[in-house]
Amino acid sequence: MNGPNSSSVAQERTVPAARPSPSRPGADPARRRLLGALLAVPALATGGLTGCRAEVADAVDDGPIELSVFWYGTARRAQATERALRLYSDRNPRVTFRVTWQGAAGYYDRIATQAAGGNVPDLFQLDDGMLTEYAQRGIALDLGPYVAGGRLDLRGLPPGLAAYGTVDGRTVGVPAAQTHPVVVYNRDLLRRLGMPVPTIMPWAEYLDWAARVTRASGGRVAGTMDPSGDQRALWLWLRGQGGKFYQGRQLGFDSTALVDWFELWQRARLDRATPAAALVDRADSGDPARQLVVTGHTAASFAWSHQLPELQRHTDDELGLAGFPGPAAAQWDQASMYWAAFQGTRHPAVVADVLNFLTTSVEVGRILGIERGLPAAVAVREVVTGALDDPAAKRVAALGLTLRDLVGPAPAPPPKGHGRVRTLLAASARTIRNGDAGVRATTAKFMAQAQAALAG
Repeated sequence: MNGPNSSSVAQERTVPAARPSPSRPGADPARRRLLGALLAVPALATGGLTGCRAEVADAVDDGPIELSVFWYGTARRAQATERALRLYSDRNPRVTFRVTWQGAAGYYDRIATQAAGGNVPDLFQLDDGMLTEYAQRGIALDLGPYVAGGRLDLRGLPPGLAAYGTVDGRTVGVPAAQTHPVVVYNRDLLRRLGMPVPTIMPWAEYLDWAARVTRASGGRVAGTMDPSGDQRALWLWLRGQGGKFYQGRQLGFDSTALVDWFELWQRARLDRATPAAALVDRADSGDPARQLVVTGHTAASFAWSHQLPELQRHTDDELGLAGFPGPAAAQWDQASMYWAAFQGTRHPAVVADVLNFLTTSVEVGRILGIERGLPAAVAVREVVTGALDDPAAKRVAALGLTLRDLVGPAPAPPPKGHGRVRTLLAASARTIRNGDAGVRATTAKFMAQAQAALAG
């Protein structure tokens, strides 16, 4: 249910070092070098290391191994990830990494191009919405044999979190971290307005709260962002009523349910619980700096819990977290993103060992922190969250602890075509919000197009 939402130029470390033009947005000339060349950097913390073997065996040869790694994210994420990989190389000197990273925009287009040429990186980052497609297209390696053999140990993860990376009985994704869909609210603004902070409450109560916030502000601030085109909000709303988003390779809801969802938000607009359509469209980009809760246009927005520290950096007001509206059992243990391995890698056993290291090493957990989310392995999470000093990060950890025993069972990962369904839902909500077409006509069009996308 996660998705790329920011842009940046791809960054790659290669040998020999190449110096990109400083005019390229996001380019960092010093970044283009092989991580193996940095092994002279003193080793990081030495206590509590697990998941790293003194020897790494591979069926191809016993010589030097270079693995390519590709992910999307910010420079902050890149720096932490490279430090973690460098630590692996410190422990396994014959293994080095050629890393490439970029902003989220265009990330999957680039992987698609690589797949067409049979040149997918050995290790790459995926969202849950892409797991099924990459597994069924034969791009993602089945890591199940390494899990069964103990080289990749997922026993320390919440069962639902590990299971959600399984497609057709094959383990194709290893959670990089855990996150939760949340309401992010402006605590200081609500205090100034004399309004209570939101809690986990039914959707009707949440919308009533949002409308009261708008009135308390004299219309200067809307109570909540409009998530009518947000598939994670619709999915949780459906689950809260005992419904499903998908049933196999088909939609799990009918047009009546979708009409009810869209009309819920039509009423919210009439009550002025949500902001103007143009503001919602702008915030739909997912860029943290454009989220309405940090620009001052709403008292609350919807996000992933691990995004709170980044959102907090864009406002001087204190932000708080609450679980999504509806029953907490509608949620499930979700990964913010997954690590996957290329089916055609020449070193599958080594890749599995690297994944095990990234997942189970306490030292790696300390390096990565919660930038991608709460560490997937519970033992690592307890160490990392216990040492947090950033107030926003502490709030992320606290909410995770609150929801730990409340979430429901995980559904199957979204089927192939989910990306298209997600796009169609956002476009349909925008059409209704802008008054370009009515709810029923837009719903009928969405249902037909979404079913066709899933059948394709």
